[in-house]
Formats: sequence, structure tokens, C-alpha cells
Amino acid sequence: MKKFFEEFKEFISRGNVLDMAVGVIIGAAFKSIVDSLVADIISPLLGLFGSHNLDAMKLVIKQGATEDATVCLNYGNFLSSIINFVIMALILFCIVKAFNNFHERMNALQGKKDEEPAKPATKICPYCKSEIAADATRCPHCTSQLTQ
Repeated sequence: MKKFFEEFKEFISRGNVLDMAVGVIIGAAFKSIVDSLVADIISPLLGLFGSHNLDAMKLVIKQGATEDATVCLNYGNFLSSIINFVIMALILFCIVKAFNNFHERMNALQGKKDEEPAKPATKICPYCKSEIAADATRCPHCTSQLTQ
């Protein structure tokens, strides 16, 4: 049991887990902003084209004696949820795309700095066409004197 708790402690103290937890908390806060955007701004604007607010749209299937007994489909809430999802997906797509472009540029800049043409380890003797060490001054096969 002690080993289990040690492994759990190691798992929970990793940077990735903490980053993920922060991301989830920020995502939940961001979701409330998008929900408010859809409910308070987009739905009323769409209501201008119709007769009422998007959230108020519903289809009454069975009228009951009381409001609790009434059966209805709240398709306006469903449409609001779809709009929320599309907005969240669009914003996340833009964030990931910007993040990937940033990483590509950083990798390209880093690659240009680190990328020096590597000197070959071997070369070809101009006389006997044997492969020899790049820093050799005499060919070990034909004993020809080589120029650097």
C-alpha cells in the first residue's frame, strides 16, 4: 500500500498533471464566458429574426393541466448548446493553430542556428578512388600524397 501512495505522489507531483488541472479550471471558466455570450448576446440577436428568444423555443407535445405535467421538447436550448460547441471548437482551433505556428517558427529558428554543414568523415582518394579518412594526408592504399 505504501508503494501505491508513493507512486500516486509521484504521479500527482508531475508538471503535466498540474498543467492539465490548470487547463481544466481555465476551460471551465472559459465555458461560462461562452455560455453567457450565446445566452445573452447571440440568442437575443437571433431572436430578432424570429418572434422570440432562442432559449424560449420549444415544441409542446402534450399539454397538461399544470406546467409540470406538460411535455415539451426544448429544442432552443439544444440549438444554444450546438452554438456553444461550435464557438468553443472554433476558439480552440484558433488557439491550437497559433500555438503550432509558434512552435514551427521557433523550431525553424532553432534549426537554422544549430544547423551547420557537417564535415564528412571520409573522402575519396583522387588517385585510386578508395574511401579514406577525411583528415588523411596520404592515401593508405596507394600511398599518394594528398592535398587538403
